[in-house]
Amino acid sequence: MASIILIACLAILGLIIAIALFLAGGYLWWRHKRSQLQFIEPNEDEESSSYSLRAAQDIDSGNPPSKPPVPVAQTITTPLQNNINRKLNGFLSLRTPLIGGSALTQTKAQNASIGGNTNDGTSKDSANKSISMTDMYLDSTDSSENVGQIHFSLEYDFQNTTLILKVLQGKELPAKDLSGTSDPYVRVTLLPDKKHRLETKIKRRTLNPRWNETFYFEGFPIQKLQSRVLHLHVFDYDRFSRDDSIGEVFLPLCQVDFAGKQSFWKALKPPAKDKCGELLSSLCYHPSNSILTLTLIKARNLKAKDINGKSDPYVKVWLQFGDKRVEKRKTPIFTCTLNPVFNESFSFNVPWEKIRECSLDVMVMDFDNIGRNELIGRILLAGKNGSGASETKHWQDMISKPRQTVVQWHRLKPE
Repeated sequence: MASIILIACLAILGLIIAIALFLAGGYLWWRHKRSQLQFIEPNEDEESSSYSLRAAQDIDSGNPPSKPPVPVAQTITTPLQNNINRKLNGFLSLRTPLIGGSALTQTKAQNASIGGNTNDGTSKDSANKSISMTDMYLDSTDSSENVGQIHFSLEYDFQNTTLILKVLQGKELPAKDLSGTSDPYVRVTLLPDKKHRLETKIKRRTLNPRWNETFYFEGFPIQKLQSRVLHLHVFDYDRFSRDDSIGEVFLPLCQVDFAGKQSFWKALKPPAKDKCGELLSSLCYHPSNSILTLTLIKARNLKAKDINGKSDPYVKVWLQFGDKRVEKRKTPIFTCTLNPVFNESFSFNVPWEKIRECSLDVMVMDFDNIGRNELIGRILLAGKNGSGASETKHWQDMISKPRQTVVQWHRLKPE
């Protein structure tokens, strides 16, 4: 009887080990295929590699290509490869920007100048969208941490309404692996669309990778590009764990002159380490009627406070004179999100002679039905004793630019 039980236990143990080995093998196969099939493999020519994402679609539909043929490293024949190509094609169906509201965009349009030439002319609505997108994704805070640089170029084919991006090389990237090197690749998106993204090949064991890869974003009139932000995010590939973020670059396309080919060397910004999150806000002061206006636009990467990995954020604002709290305002509560879009404006009556003495205590809170609401993070906007250099500069810019809306990102601070 004992021997039968022992044999049964060994059989069960062997079955468990076999299942574990099968799952591990499947995972390794998936990671291997992921590194190969997330993009169409270019030729192993270090001088130049390119992707023709439109050509495969034209072949499927029976229509001739709308542009000269570009070398493609592999022929797309199987349904799986066709599905992958459809996910990676240049037709990124981007909708309206995430921030709406005519009042907000009109105030921003009064203070921002848009660079870049358009042969067709750009409408005021397109200009407002560009400013809104720029404010959402750009972080004006300076980082002392050096995480390398990236070299890329942009040009626009007016005849075929195609944006051509060439990701060339990286320089002085930080080491993420124990070997003292990294396995870097670049993820490319045209914000605000985050679902459709392209990726370069992975360059093994190097801190100075040379990608030399070309991407075509087809079907983009020049007016549509004015409301897009190019996002280049450099990652270190890891076979057995989550890929590490090395650094990223945001480039509003409304600031690019598409009259000719433009080449850029951009310093990468490290990923945000502040776990409290960030808040995008604007300040405006009208001395004629003594009105101070604070607009809370959106927050991103807020700290999760609930067991479901989310928070129920809202913002509480106090107007203060010295240490004395005078007036309180609150936004609505946004449930189950770490990236709320508030678009809430609060106006306060502050005489000009007291504008340098007052401050705004901005607290991002997590709402709880049971128990006390928790603080996620806060900032103090003030001219003298702000919660940081960024907050003090924001207030001083508001004073030096009366009747203009000054928009800025701020990193939330813990209590």
